[in-house]
Amino acid sequence: MHPGELATRLKSGLLSFPVTHFDQDLAFDETRYREHLAWQSGFGVAGLFAAGGTGEGFSLTSPEIDRVVRTAVDEVAGAVPVLAPATGGTATAKAQARAAQEAGADGILLLPPYLTEAGQAGLVEHVTAVCSATDLGVIVYSRANAVFTDESVAALADRNPNLIGLKDGVGDVELMTRIYAKVGDRLMYVGGLPTAETFALPLLQLGVSTYSSALYNFLPEFALGFFESVRAQDREAVYRKLNDFVIPYLDIRDRTRGYAVSIVKAGLNAVGRDGGRVRPPLSDLSPAETDELAALIAKVS
Repeated sequence: MHPGELATRLKSGLLSFPVTHFDQDLAFDETRYREHLAWQSGFGVAGLFAAGGTGEGFSLTSPEIDRVVRTAVDEVAGAVPVLAPATGGTATAKAQARAAQEAGADGILLLPPYLTEAGQAGLVEHVTAVCSATDLGVIVYSRANAVFTDESVAALADRNPNLIGLKDGVGDVELMTRIYAKVGDRLMYVGGLPTAETFALPLLQLGVSTYSSALYNFLPEFALGFFESVRAQDREAVYRKLNDFVIPYLDIRDRTRGYAVSIVKAGLNAVGRDGGRVRPPLSDLSPAETDELAALIAKVS
Protein backbone atom coordinates (compact mmCIF):
# COMPACT_ATOMS: atom_id res chain seq x y z
CA MET A 1 0.00 0.00 0.00
CA HIS A 2 1.37 3.42 -0.97
CA PRO A 3 2.23 5.50 2.13
CA GLY A 4 -0.26 8.22 1.22
CA GLU A 5 -3.02 5.69 0.67
CA LEU A 6 -2.19 4.04 3.98
CA ALA A 7 -2.39 7.35 5.85
CA THR A 8 -5.78 8.11 4.34
CA ARG A 9 -7.06 4.66 5.25
CA LEU A 10 -5.79 4.73 8.83
CA LYS A 11 -7.14 8.13 9.77
CA SER A 12 -10.58 7.19 8.48
CA GLY A 13 -11.44 5.05 11.49
CA LEU A 14 -10.47 3.33 14.72
CA LEU A 15 -7.18 1.43 15.02
CA SER A 16 -6.67 -1.93 16.72
CA PHE A 17 -3.57 -3.27 18.46
CA PRO A 18 -4.41 -6.96 18.84
CA VAL A 19 -2.86 -8.99 21.63
CA THR A 20 -0.38 -11.75 20.79
CA HIS A 21 -1.54 -15.12 22.04
CA PHE A 22 0.80 -17.49 23.87
CA ASP A 23 0.37 -21.13 24.83
CA GLN A 24 0.95 -22.57 28.30
CA ASP A 25 4.71 -22.48 27.71
CA LEU A 26 4.43 -18.81 26.61
CA ALA A 27 5.31 -19.67 23.01
CA PHE A 28 3.43 -17.97 20.18
CA ASP A 29 0.06 -19.64 19.64
CA GLU A 30 -0.64 -19.11 15.95
CA THR A 31 -4.03 -20.82 15.90
CA ARG A 32 -5.57 -18.63 18.61
CA TYR A 33 -3.93 -15.53 17.15
CA ARG A 34 -5.49 -16.24 13.75
CA GLU A 35 -8.89 -16.72 15.35
CA HIS A 36 -8.54 -13.39 17.11
CA LEU A 37 -7.46 -11.55 13.96
CA ALA A 38 -10.34 -13.01 11.97
CA TRP A 39 -12.75 -11.73 14.63
CA GLN A 40 -11.01 -8.33 14.94
CA SER A 41 -10.97 -7.67 11.21
CA GLY A 42 -14.71 -8.23 10.88
CA PHE A 43 -15.96 -5.03 12.52
CA GLY A 44 -14.75 -2.35 10.09
CA VAL A 45 -11.62 -1.27 11.93
CA ALA A 46 -9.21 0.93 9.90
CA GLY A 47 -5.95 -0.84 10.71
CA LEU A 48 -4.35 -3.68 12.69
CA PHE A 49 -0.98 -3.14 14.36
CA ALA A 50 0.62 -6.55 14.83
CA ALA A 51 3.04 -7.13 17.71
CA GLY A 52 2.70 -3.59 19.02
CA GLY A 53 2.61 -2.53 22.66
CA THR A 54 -0.66 -4.29 23.47
CA GLY A 55 0.68 -7.21 21.43
CA GLU A 56 3.70 -7.46 23.75
CA GLY A 57 6.08 -6.71 20.90
CA PHE A 58 8.69 -5.75 23.48
CA SER A 59 8.76 -9.37 24.69
CA LEU A 60 9.13 -10.93 21.24
CA THR A 61 12.35 -11.82 19.47
CA SER A 62 12.86 -10.53 15.92
CA PRO A 63 12.07 -13.99 14.44
CA GLU A 64 8.89 -14.11 16.55
CA ILE A 65 7.87 -10.65 15.36
CA ASP A 66 8.40 -11.75 11.77
CA ARG A 67 6.21 -14.80 12.32
CA VAL A 68 3.47 -12.77 14.00
CA VAL A 69 3.50 -10.21 11.18
CA ARG A 70 3.43 -12.88 8.47
CA THR A 71 0.56 -14.61 10.24
CA ALA A 72 -1.39 -11.35 10.44
CA VAL A 73 -0.80 -10.50 6.78
CA ASP A 74 -1.87 -13.97 5.71
CA GLU A 75 -4.93 -14.11 7.94
CA VAL A 76 -6.51 -10.75 7.08
CA ALA A 77 -5.58 -11.16 3.39
CA GLY A 78 -5.82 -7.49 2.52
CA ALA A 79 -9.14 -6.87 4.22
CA VAL A 80 -7.48 -4.52 6.73
CA PRO A 81 -4.05 -2.82 6.55
CA VAL A 82 -1.47 -4.56 8.73
CA LEU A 83 1.32 -2.53 10.32
CA ALA A 84 4.40 -4.15 11.80
CA PRO A 85 6.65 -2.92 14.60
CA ALA A 86 10.24 -1.74 14.37
CA THR A 87 11.86 -1.83 17.80
CA GLY A 88 15.14 -1.48 19.64
CA GLY A 89 18.30 0.17 18.35
CA THR A 90 18.71 1.50 14.84
CA ALA A 91 20.25 -1.61 13.28
CA THR A 92 17.56 -3.88 14.74
CA ALA A 93 14.75 -1.51 13.80
CA LYS A 94 16.03 -1.25 10.21
CA ALA A 95 16.21 -5.03 9.91
CA GLN A 96 12.69 -5.42 11.27
CA ALA A 97 11.37 -2.77 8.86
CA ARG A 98 12.93 -4.61 5.91
CA ALA A 99 11.55 -7.92 7.16
CA ALA A 100 8.09 -6.39 7.50
CA GLN A 101 8.16 -5.20 3.91
CA GLU A 102 9.24 -8.65 2.75
CA ALA A 103 6.42 -10.17 4.80
CA GLY A 104 3.83 -8.07 2.99
CA ALA A 105 2.99 -5.61 5.76
CA ASP A 106 1.39 -2.33 4.74
CA GLY A 107 3.29 -0.05 7.11
CA ILE A 108 5.60 0.32 10.10
CA LEU A 109 5.12 1.57 13.65
CA LEU A 110 8.52 2.72 14.88
CA LEU A 111 8.64 2.31 18.64
CA PRO A 112 11.12 4.07 20.97
CA PRO A 113 14.58 2.49 21.26
CA TYR A 114 14.80 0.61 24.53
CA LEU A 115 17.05 1.75 27.41
CA THR A 116 18.74 4.38 25.26
CA GLU A 117 18.50 8.06 26.02
CA ALA A 118 19.35 10.35 23.13
CA GLY A 119 19.10 13.97 22.10
CA GLN A 120 16.81 15.23 19.37
CA ALA A 121 19.52 15.08 16.68
CA GLY A 122 20.14 11.41 17.40
CA LEU A 123 16.43 10.60 17.42
CA VAL A 124 15.99 12.33 14.07
CA GLU A 125 18.83 10.26 12.62
CA HIS A 126 17.32 7.08 14.07
CA VAL A 127 13.92 7.67 12.49
CA THR A 128 15.46 8.74 9.19
CA ALA A 129 17.57 5.59 9.04
CA VAL A 130 14.51 3.38 9.53
CA CYS A 131 12.43 5.33 7.01
CA SER A 132 15.27 4.98 4.50
CA ALA A 133 15.34 1.21 5.02
CA THR A 134 11.82 0.66 3.67
CA ASP A 135 9.34 1.89 1.08
CA LEU A 136 6.48 1.38 3.54
CA GLY A 137 4.70 4.20 5.31
CA VAL A 138 6.13 4.80 8.80
CA ILE A 139 4.41 6.09 11.92
CA VAL A 140 6.77 7.14 14.69
CA TYR A 141 5.73 6.67 18.32
CA SER A 142 6.61 9.69 20.47
CA ARG A 143 6.86 8.34 24.00
CA ALA A 144 9.18 7.54 26.91
CA ASN A 145 12.80 8.08 25.85
CA ALA A 146 11.86 9.21 22.34
CA VAL A 147 9.70 12.31 22.71
CA PHE A 148 10.01 14.52 19.65
CA THR A 149 9.87 18.31 19.64
CA ASP A 150 7.93 20.22 17.01
CA GLU A 151 11.21 21.15 15.28
CA SER A 152 12.25 17.49 15.11
CA VAL A 153 8.88 16.38 13.76
CA ALA A 154 9.03 19.09 11.08
CA ALA A 155 12.57 18.05 10.13
CA LEU A 156 11.56 14.40 9.90
CA ALA A 157 8.53 15.22 7.76
CA ASP A 158 10.74 17.20 5.37
CA ARG A 159 13.45 14.53 5.14
CA ASN A 160 11.29 11.42 4.89
CA PRO A 161 8.47 11.29 2.33
CA ASN A 162 7.32 7.91 3.67
CA LEU A 163 6.90 9.21 7.22
CA ILE A 164 3.12 9.37 7.37
CA GLY A 165 2.26 9.83 11.03
CA LEU A 166 3.05 10.58 14.63
CA LYS A 167 1.62 8.51 17.44
CA ASP A 168 1.42 10.57 20.62
CA GLY A 169 2.16 8.76 23.86
CA VAL A 170 2.80 11.90 25.90
CA GLY A 171 -0.42 13.92 26.06
CA ASP A 172 1.34 17.27 26.28
CA VAL A 173 -1.22 19.77 24.99
CA GLU A 174 1.30 22.51 24.28
CA LEU A 175 3.63 20.12 22.44
CA MET A 176 0.85 18.71 20.26
CA THR A 177 -0.36 22.25 19.54
CA ARG A 178 3.14 23.24 18.48
CA ILE A 179 3.54 20.15 16.30
CA TYR A 180 0.22 20.59 14.51
CA ALA A 181 0.81 24.32 14.07
CA LYS A 182 4.18 23.60 12.45
CA VAL A 183 3.44 20.43 10.46
CA GLY A 184 -0.33 20.49 9.99
CA ASP A 185 -1.87 17.80 7.83
CA ARG A 186 1.44 16.69 6.34
CA LEU A 187 1.20 13.89 8.93
CA MET A 188 -1.65 11.96 10.49
CA TYR A 189 -1.80 11.94 14.28
CA VAL A 190 -2.68 8.90 16.36
CA GLY A 191 -3.62 8.97 20.03
CA GLY A 192 -1.31 6.52 21.79
CA LEU A 193 -1.69 7.08 25.50
CA PRO A 194 -2.70 3.96 27.45
CA THR A 195 -6.48 3.51 27.26
CA ALA A 196 -6.67 6.16 24.56
CA GLU A 197 -10.44 6.62 24.95
CA THR A 198 -9.74 8.67 28.08
CA PHE A 199 -8.02 11.39 26.05
CA ALA A 200 -9.74 11.02 22.68
CA LEU A 201 -12.18 13.93 22.84
CA PRO A 202 -9.75 16.69 23.91
CA LEU A 203 -6.99 15.42 21.60
CA LEU A 204 -9.38 15.57 18.65
CA GLN A 205 -9.19 19.36 18.92
CA LEU A 206 -5.41 19.15 18.50
CA GLY A 207 -5.55 17.29 15.20
CA VAL A 208 -5.38 13.76 16.65
CA SER A 209 -8.09 12.31 14.44
CA THR A 210 -7.84 8.65 15.47
CA TYR A 211 -6.38 6.47 18.20
CA SER A 212 -5.35 2.94 19.04
CA SER A 213 -7.97 1.17 21.10
CA ALA A 214 -6.94 -1.66 23.39
CA LEU A 215 -10.59 -2.06 24.38
CA TYR A 216 -11.37 -3.07 20.80
CA ASN A 217 -9.68 -6.41 21.55
CA PHE A 218 -12.56 -7.60 23.72
CA LEU A 219 -15.35 -5.02 23.33
CA PRO A 220 -15.24 -4.10 19.62
CA GLU A 221 -18.80 -2.79 19.44
CA PHE A 222 -18.31 -0.60 22.51
CA ALA A 223 -14.97 0.68 21.20
CA LEU A 224 -16.41 1.55 17.79
CA GLY A 225 -19.43 3.23 19.37
CA PHE A 226 -17.14 5.27 21.60
CA PHE A 227 -15.08 6.31 18.56
CA GLU A 228 -18.23 7.41 16.75
CA SER A 229 -19.24 9.52 19.76
CA VAL A 230 -15.80 11.16 19.79
CA ARG A 231 -15.90 11.90 16.06
CA ALA A 232 -19.38 13.39 16.46
CA GLN A 233 -18.06 15.42 19.43
CA ASP A 234 -21.00 14.13 21.44
CA ARG A 235 -19.72 15.13 24.87
CA GLU A 236 -22.69 13.70 26.73
CA ALA A 237 -22.25 10.26 25.17
CA VAL A 238 -18.47 10.27 25.62
CA TYR A 239 -18.63 11.14 29.30
CA ARG A 240 -21.46 8.69 29.94
CA LYS A 241 -19.36 5.89 28.45
CA LEU A 242 -16.31 7.05 30.37
CA ASN A 243 -18.28 6.83 33.63
CA ASP A 244 -20.03 3.58 32.74
CA PHE A 245 -16.93 1.64 31.76
CA VAL A 246 -13.66 3.38 30.97
CA ILE A 247 -12.97 5.06 34.32
CA PRO A 248 -13.81 1.97 36.42
CA TYR A 249 -11.64 0.00 33.98
CA LEU A 250 -8.80 2.48 34.61
CA ASP A 251 -9.16 1.93 38.35
CA ILE A 252 -8.30 -1.74 37.84
CA ARG A 253 -5.59 -1.01 35.26
CA ASP A 254 -3.76 1.42 37.52
CA ARG A 255 -3.24 -1.01 40.40
CA THR A 256 -0.04 -2.50 39.01
CA ARG A 257 2.47 -1.33 36.44
CA GLY A 258 2.04 -3.22 33.20
CA TYR A 259 -1.65 -3.88 33.73
CA ALA A 260 -2.40 -1.68 30.69
CA VAL A 261 -1.47 -4.78 28.65
CA SER A 262 -2.43 -7.50 31.12
CA ILE A 263 -5.98 -6.21 31.54
CA VAL A 264 -6.62 -6.55 27.81
CA LYS A 265 -5.88 -10.27 27.85
CA ALA A 266 -7.99 -10.54 31.00
CA GLY A 267 -10.80 -8.82 29.10
CA LEU A 268 -10.59 -11.42 26.36
CA ASN A 269 -10.70 -14.17 28.97
CA ALA A 270 -13.73 -12.49 30.54
CA VAL A 271 -15.69 -12.52 27.27
CA GLY A 272 -14.79 -16.15 26.60
CA ARG A 273 -12.23 -15.58 23.85
CA ASP A 274 -9.15 -16.94 25.68
CA GLY A 275 -6.58 -14.15 25.69
CA GLY A 276 -4.26 -16.31 27.75
CA ARG A 277 -1.32 -15.07 29.81
CA VAL A 278 1.20 -12.28 29.44
CA ARG A 279 4.93 -12.83 29.28
CA PRO A 280 7.23 -11.62 32.06
CA PRO A 281 8.07 -9.02 33.17
CA LEU A 282 4.33 -8.33 32.98
CA SER A 283 1.98 -9.91 35.51
CA ASP A 284 -1.53 -11.25 34.97
CA LEU A 285 -4.49 -9.85 36.86
CA SER A 286 -5.42 -11.71 40.03
CA PRO A 287 -8.53 -13.95 39.89
CA ALA A 288 -10.44 -11.41 41.97
CA GLU A 289 -9.47 -8.58 39.62
CA THR A 290 -10.46 -10.68 36.60
CA ASP A 291 -13.86 -11.30 38.18
CA GLU A 292 -14.23 -7.59 38.87
CA LEU A 293 -13.39 -6.83 35.23
CA ALA A 294 -15.86 -9.46 34.00
CA ALA A 295 -18.66 -7.88 36.03
CA LEU A 296 -17.80 -4.47 34.61
CA ILE A 297 -17.80 -5.79 31.03
CA ALA A 298 -21.18 -7.44 31.59
CA LYS A 299 -22.72 -4.04 32.30
CA VAL A 300 -21.86 -2.69 28.82
CA SER A 301 -22.06 -5.85 26.73
